[in-house]
Amino acid sequence: MEEAAPDHVLSLAGLPPEVHPTAVVEPGAELAADVRVGPYCVISSGTVIGRGTVLENHVTTMGQVAIGERNRIYPNCVIGGEPQDVSYRGTATRVAIGDGNLIREGVTINRATEKEDGLTSIGNGNFLMACCHIAHDCRIGDHVTIANGTLLGGHVRVDSRASLSGAVAVHHWTTIGSWAFVAGLSRVLQDVPPFMLCEGAPARPRCINLVALSRGGFEQSVIEAIGEAHRLLFRAKVGLEKAREILEAGRPLPAEVAELLGFLARQHEGRHGRSRERRRAA
Repeated sequence: MEEAAPDHVLSLAGLPPEVHPTAVVEPGAELAADVRVGPYCVISSGTVIGRGTVLENHVTTMGQVAIGERNRIYPNCVIGGEPQDVSYRGTATRVAIGDGNLIREGVTINRATEKEDGLTSIGNGNFLMACCHIAHDCRIGDHVTIANGTLLGGHVRVDSRASLSGAVAVHHWTTIGSWAFVAGLSRVLQDVPPFMLCEGAPARPRCINLVALSRGGFEQSVIEAIGEAHRLLFRAKVGLEKAREILEAGRPLPAEVAELLGFLARQHEGRHGRSRERRRAA
């Protein structure tokens, strides 16, 4: 039998969501139709939840949190907790989560600080496995997989289609490029280039992320061009401009290789191997 929502719970679609009687939904929270709030959840007054999202049980939202449609959030997740930054002064910063995400047990997603634009965001179709931590001001793209126990420092960017294996530690202000893979137990101190498989402590590009590129439908000629770029840049170490000259000789440069070279150029402009350190310095 479905439990009726408390009178103060607003519905964005004119239909009552399903709220377990042991859950606490503060006045002002907005829950769309088909939302299910399980036992012992605590939903803050600043929370907005879209259609079809399920909070299993013992899920807590704090502060200003926007959660899109068709997400499933497992027990003991805390979303919107204050940033673990001693400079934070209580500004009403936010967390925004898109659609179709799977957020497993014990995941923590902190709201932002005042140091950038006041937003921690998760895109669409991501899979955040148990006990991973998304720190303040992080931005996660779409279709990203982050495995168990992986920790993202503040201001990290993870571009779409990247994958991080278990127990990876990512330094703050680092960028993980699209279609990259970071192997388990790696210590990521510098930006991870797109299309690369990185591993180690500290993590370094070891080869291209061949499995993901093949499964992702990349043409063989593009995969071979990315492989040649890896050979020149990370094995022969000819340098960025020389590699560009060789790769452009007599043939059009694939968009993916141009993306890789542009990523590395921005990285070199930053400090400590992290392109976004420029923004931090500013």
